Amino acid sequence: MLRLITSLIAILCCPFFLNAQLLSPSEFLPHDHGDQFTPHHMVVDYVYHVAENSPKVKVEQYGLTNEDRPLLLVYISSEENLEQLDAIRQNNLRKTGLLNGSGDTSLDRAIVWLSFGVHGNEAGASESSMSTLYELVRPGNSKMEEWLKNTIILLDPSLNPDGYSRYTHWYRGVSNLHPSPENDTREHNEPWPGGRVNHYLFDLNRDWAWQTQVETQQRNELYLQWMPHIHVDYHEQYPNSPYYFAPAAAPFHEYINEWQRDFQLEIGHNHARYFDREGWLYFTREIFDLFYPSYGDTYPLFHGAIGMTHEQAGHGIAGRAYIMENHDTLTLADRIAHHTSTAMSTVEMASVNADRIVKHFEDYYDTALNNSGNGYKTYIVKADNPIGRMKALLDLLDRNQIQYYKANSPMKVNAYHYLDTREGTAQINEGDLIIPANQPMSVMTKILFEPEPFLEDSLTYDITAWALPYAYGLEAYATNQKINTSSTFEMAPYTPQKRTTPYAFAIKWDAFSSAKVLAALLKEDIRVRYSNAIFTLEGQEYPRGTLLITQADNRKNSKWASTVTTIADQHQQNIQPISTGFSDSGTDLGSSMISYLEAPKIALLSGESTSPYSFGEMWYFFERNLEYPVDVYNADQLSSIDLSNYNTLILPEGGYRWNDALVKKVDSWIKKGGKLIAVGGALNSLAGKDAFAITSKNAPVKEETTYIDTDHHYAGQARRAISSSIPGAIFNVHLDNTHPLAYGLGGKYHTLKTSSNSFELLDDGWNAAYLKGAQDPVGFAGSKALKRVENSLVFGLQEKGSGSVIYLVDDPLFRGFWENGKLLFSNALFMAN
Repeated sequence: MLRLITSLIAILCCPFFLNAQLLSPSEFLPHDHGDQFTPHHMVVDYVYHVAENSPKVKVEQYGLTNEDRPLLLVYISSEENLEQLDAIRQNNLRKTGLLNGSGDTSLDRAIVWLSFGVHGNEAGASESSMSTLYELVRPGNSKMEEWLKNTIILLDPSLNPDGYSRYTHWYRGVSNLHPSPENDTREHNEPWPGGRVNHYLFDLNRDWAWQTQVETQQRNELYLQWMPHIHVDYHEQYPNSPYYFAPAAAPFHEYINEWQRDFQLEIGHNHARYFDREGWLYFTREIFDLFYPSYGDTYPLFHGAIGMTHEQAGHGIAGRAYIMENHDTLTLADRIAHHTSTAMSTVEMASVNADRIVKHFEDYYDTALNNSGNGYKTYIVKADNPIGRMKALLDLLDRNQIQYYKANSPMKVNAYHYLDTREGTAQINEGDLIIPANQPMSVMTKILFEPEPFLEDSLTYDITAWALPYAYGLEAYATNQKINTSSTFEMAPYTPQKRTTPYAFAIKWDAFSSAKVLAALLKEDIRVRYSNAIFTLEGQEYPRGTLLITQADNRKNSKWASTVTTIADQHQQNIQPISTGFSDSGTDLGSSMISYLEAPKIALLSGESTSPYSFGEMWYFFERNLEYPVDVYNADQLSSIDLSNYNTLILPEGGYRWNDALVKKVDSWIKKGGKLIAVGGALNSLAGKDAFAITSKNAPVKEETTYIDTDHHYAGQARRAISSSIPGAIFNVHLDNTHPLAYGLGGKYHTLKTSSNSFELLDDGWNAAYLKGAQDPVGFAGSKALKRVENSLVFGLQEKGSGSVIYLVDDPLFRGFWENGKLLFSNALFMAN
């Protein structure tokens, strides 16, 4: 009997028996694959089924989403390769310089990472992950057996499980038993906010570099441990579009090298061979460019990989069947077949060209370590920048594994001044932060710090400027000189606060970290004031915006002082105990220039009238950045909300249709002490209404010439249109740093303008920041758009009775990465009234 059991175990564990039990997606799922959308938990179940029944597959759960769905990475290769998987990974890292030691050519393998479904409602992508996985390990697939001998495939079946689940659960709940291909039926009309975005409504395909979202953070940590040679990002586009695959459209970023450009073309030709055989339509070299650094194709490219986007017709519009403009029907099964084909073609190209791929990858990092490419050689960030901003920058550099050091001696260099946007001389002091370009992450370093990226073609898909010193509001420089460094730069260690009960505590307001401390204090019912004037007390100068927590205001709270010091320690925030309210110069602590800060009670609008991205940025800001309570209402509820329960109402970007009664209600609430904060496109809904002082400048700029241009060709219409657009450029604003909206920003603020939306300066209000005269931004802005934004508002305040309206023309929370914008938004919340 024991011998029989032993024999059965041996049979069950042998690879042949495992493969015999391997089921295709259609055999495993309760529906034929492609007949219905598969819930995420079933996708996960199928991945584990394949791993349990194929010796060529391993699965790793690398994280969880905000809604606690698993994030998976599947490893596919030969059994021999899987047995030495970590050795292969480490060997590849040695080629980058991120791991010490020499490479072992016997461990060289082509490494391919396939990412499916970063946009959740592009659901055909995640569906395709299952058929791709099955084809990679399907018994009897002799070609694949050969390819897996020299290739490691890493497959992520769903980068955005929360968005995918939002879409697929909605669709399964509203669709007919048999799909309805008619375009206007309800199963083709996905409701707000759509499944494209994650839980906090962020576009994860714009977050690779900034890593604001938990999905990106967890994935990129693993990505940088592997550093694949090829990365494909699987998407869907509108239903009438033929399939798109690389090569990409211009503009290419100048740091994308010749090999990366050429091998994209080779892969494209191989894809075309299979598509031609099937008679499938496709296009290349249009629309999808390679410039913005935070995509799922460009981020890998800037790490030495062949990064590519593949786009299949589908999207949240298509459902399971959709009648296209040619009167044919696009099915979910079609979408799966096309993506699976390009995945197989990509693996084939990796295997056939494995030696070339590994060699060019190694050459890429040899160039990086020797900094033999273009661009500045060193970036300097002054060590005396506000501590909170420095910590935020270092956190981003660490997430991207960018190396940095400390200057070991003072010197002067010729350098580009970010804050002044000009070349000049910079003084480097011992201890300043030095980020050299000659390091493994050389290209990513130069791209994140480049003062003005070279744009070969202004017809681009996204923002065109993003340099971190502008985003973080840092005094920083870029130079072509190498700087002598010593050890790795480290912030001075935080010293815990002494437990004392002073006359008051002071906290300088100079970074978003200060706002986080304020939010924590207010949640503990600590009463806070802030200074509207510069003052000196006990030998120390305090700027406008300084937070003051006084014994007098908190006298009924016996634990006020210990609460303040505990919160300071939790946030590692330096605070200054003060023994007297009598200043050395300037205002005393009891002066009317020291304002009492009323804790905001916030209502935030959402729903179909709002941009899901803008609302999501604010929702994330309150819940994850600031950690401060906010009540969310659908915008169409505004007429029934009891606004007396709130002192702050926030309008994200969007289009609001307020009738006279609603305008009157909001206006009355403002006059009684309410604060209305309107952002971006929301200003258009207020402009022209008598209750609001904001006036649009968006009427087209008149041409100076009156002749008819007979050479106005139809083919040039897209390029003519961009003369009126600002896809994303950085403008140096004229700042009134005495106004509460500007507290803590310093003498300079750079705004990221992502549209040509512009407004007149306020006649009845405070123009705290505006664009003065002709503009020369960092990044691309069309000539007509530049004319329109001259002498236009950036942010300002209108006083109304006891309340105010704050106008933020440019979204300061855009994509969650504009760090100095978080401080500006905090000023609007806490300081400005």
